Amino acid sequence: MSYAHITGWGMAAPNRVLTNAELERMVETNDEWIVERTGIRERHIARDGETPSTLAVEASWKALSIANLKPNDLDLIICATSTPEYIFPATACLVQNKLGATRAGAFDLLAACTGFIYALDMAAQAIRSGSIESALVIGAETLSRFVNWKDRNTCILFGDGAGAFVLQASEEPGGILSAVLHSDGSGGDLISLPAGGSRHPASEATIRNEMHYIHMDGRGVFRFATRIMAQATREAISAAGLQLQDVRWIIPHQANLRIIEAAARGLKMPLEKFIVNIDRYGNTSTASIPIAVCEAVADGRLKAGDKIVLPSFGAGLTWGALAVQWSGPLPVERKVRPAYYRILARLRSFLRRMWLRLEGWIWGRDKV
Repeated sequence: MSYAHITGWGMAAPNRVLTNAELERMVETNDEWIVERTGIRERHIARDGETPSTLAVEASWKALSIANLKPNDLDLIICATSTPEYIFPATACLVQNKLGATRAGAFDLLAACTGFIYALDMAAQAIRSGSIESALVIGAETLSRFVNWKDRNTCILFGDGAGAFVLQASEEPGGILSAVLHSDGSGGDLISLPAGGSRHPASEATIRNEMHYIHMDGRGVFRFATRIMAQATREAISAAGLQLQDVRWIIPHQANLRIIEAAARGLKMPLEKFIVNIDRYGNTSTASIPIAVCEAVADGRLKAGDKIVLPSFGAGLTWGALAVQWSGPLPVERKVRPAYYRILARLRSFLRRMWLRLEGWIWGRDKV
């Protein structure tokens, strides 16, 4: 039996940081109110030219480098995102091309903020079934482009960023131990982006009515989240055959500090057992858990052998959790150099575009 191990990880965040002090000059709010209600002090905001795929590619190169894996060794790429660049093509396909992952299937997964958990479970199941040996799972968002900067209840919450994990098959026990996934569509109106899909295509009316921005019932979401975060964590721990005391860290979706504190109380665990970085990133949706994991590894808190739980919730409504035994890179014979593969991917993409143009020119001449 193959086990799905997380062997590489990487994150990316825009350099532009928006502080609470700056928000005070944009909407009727203040730093004290934001911190008290959310725990957020600043968030990263994408500039022109920064998109989910550019952030995803940056995070993915870091993850592939740590895993010592070449892009064309990947069998599958899943991009979990609530803010895809297009309805189609999939953002995952844009990433696949930019990486030069010529053998990989690629698709987007939409489960809002829980999407990264769903995507990890999908990839892990494919590895355990034997159908693939490696996968790249990404959470990438530019939520700032769907925020109404006049709405103080939502514009204070969201930030941009990306995180990526490489999953690989191994006969060594460990890696992703269990997953629980849930949904309740009756609460779909609590968090929504009303327009832009086939029900309300873009029109003068949808723009005038501000239907292309995030709409949220904050109190309803808070009540829902404080109820299910501890519940999902317990379910994942039980499904993995573990006890709560076996868990070294809880690394939750970073939506609101008060929700994380409620989860700690529900689990009867000290807040110190939770990895929290919401003060510096805000809610980055699918990217929040991988970004928090990357920082925990970088500062030495998360070590090989640690058992962790990754709980999340989001629009849909969706929620779930994963139990993981952290392992790290698999042994390899030689070091992969990402710079070489970056250049190769760009060259391949350039040659492909030139060939398509030449093919079009030849086809046009034949028609004449």
